[in-house]
Amino acid sequence: MARGRLTPERESELYNAVLDLLREVGYDALTMDAIATRTRSSKATLYRQWGSKPELVASAMRCTKPHDIGQVNTGSLRGDFLALAGMAEEHKMAEDAALMRGLFHAVHTNPDLLQALREVLIEPEIASFHDMVQRAVDRGEIAADNPAVKYLVHMLVGAFVARQIVEDAPPDPAFLQSYLDSVVFPALGV
Repeated sequence: MARGRLTPERESELYNAVLDLLREVGYDALTMDAIATRTRSSKATLYRQWGSKPELVASAMRCTKPHDIGQVNTGSLRGDFLALAGMAEEHKMAEDAALMRGLFHAVHTNPDLLQALREVLIEPEIASFHDMVQRAVDRGEIAADNPAVKYLVHMLVGAFVARQIVEDAPPDPAFLQSYLDSVVFPALGV
């Protein structure tokens, strides 16, 4: 969708309002009317800019991420992953984990949301992880045929989901660093 009429500041304000509403009411109760009211926009503007609620939510998730995985390149896979873990803000991670749990639940009954999240958020993140891993393969840090490579994203997503379920705690930077050292790096042979 063309977004030329919104300034970056206005777009950021709108995305933050969408995420605030999501945290307050959940995806199923979120309406374009509520977003329009909260952001002092018209529904027509929202639909013109994003086309649908799923696309707007996925765009908000993507554009409000504090860090771009694709920009992390420390020269080693271990350094890249530890840098990512260290960037995590504990209070933000707790908020984001709750938001993601709500969206994970919503995708089961909203295939359009799942498709939008895949296209706008998940696939670009996975591509960035694959690039990061490929750099490690090219440097000789991990073997190209290491069977754990194809499960890397699963391992990382699992850390986020399981920590909250098993320990009722967000996946804070200390947990993530320990998880990387104990699970991910050994599986990859790093």
